[in-house]
Order: sequence, then structure tokens, then C-alpha cells
Amino acid sequence: MELFNYFRSSASYRVRIALALKGLAYDYKSVHLQKNEQTAESYSAVSASRLVPLLKDGDAYVHQSLAIIEYLDETYPAPPLLPNDPLARARARALALDIACEIHPLNNLRVLRYLVNSLGVDEDAKNRWYKHWVETGLEAVERQLAAVPTRYCVGDTPGLADCVLVPQIFNAQR
Repeated sequence: MELFNYFRSSASYRVRIALALKGLAYDYKSVHLQKNEQTAESYSAVSASRLVPLLKDGDAYVHQSLAIIEYLDETYPAPPLLPNDPLARARARALALDIACEIHPLNNLRVLRYLVNSLGVDEDAKNRWYKHWVETGLEAVERQLAAVPTRYCVGDTPGLADCVLVPQIFNAQR
């Protein structure tokens, strides 16, 4: 198994957490986003989206962190990253999507670069913009977690929502 990823990518970090929770070994394939290695022909040949992470498992390629995590959970079911209960599973997915779709896209490298390079936003304004969306999104997640308190995001063991939340909190502290 190979994971094409970038060490500072929160989406890549999610998948590394899931792999660690499942105890799965993988080869770390670095794609340095700051150096634009994702646009190189060699990477474009395996990743049409030119994004990280990308998981290669045998002949299969899976991109998008949440799809990779669910693929891992279905292919390597122990320990499970999604609860058995349908409502708890929906809650875990909703929390993960709140983070992956509502917070992460607004503060990833290509969006922040666009703000500065294409729209001419200065560094201070970019940082205020970033901080506003991260705080707003994490406050919503915090309210949801407080409404149904458990040891981890959903239940007594770490799972999908935890894999997505941890990297976002790490990034928010930068």
C-alpha cells in the first residue's frame, strides 16, 4: 500500500491517522505541495485531480480523504472507524463532513494562495479570513460534540470524525 501525501496536508493527516488506528503499514510517498509537485507529469499520471492524499492499494487508486478512510474501513474492517448503529454512523459522517466540507476547503493551500496571488489580499487580511472561517466552523463542531458528550467524537473509540477533527485542530493552532 502506498500513500501519496504531504506532511502538512490536513487531508493527508486524516488518512495517516486512519491507517495508524487500523495498524496498516504503507509506503509514504511525499508530494510537496509548497513546491507544486502535485502538478508534475509523474504525479498527474496517477492522480487526475492533482490533489493529495491518494492511496494506492494493489492496482486500486483512491483519492479524497473521506473516500480513502471509508475504503480502508470496508476493506480492512478491524478495528471499525464507523459505528454499527445507523444514527451514530450518520452523526460521525456529518461531523466529518462539517469539517472536511465547511472548514477545510476555505483554508487549504490552494485557496489561500488564490486569495494572495490572484485577488491581491494582503497577508494580514488573509490570516483574518482564515481565522474567521476556522473558528466559525470549529464552534459549530464543538456545539455538536457538547450536545452528545462521549469519550471521542462519536462513542468510546476513535473513528472517522476523530480522524478528520484532529488535523483541523492542529492546523487551527498555527
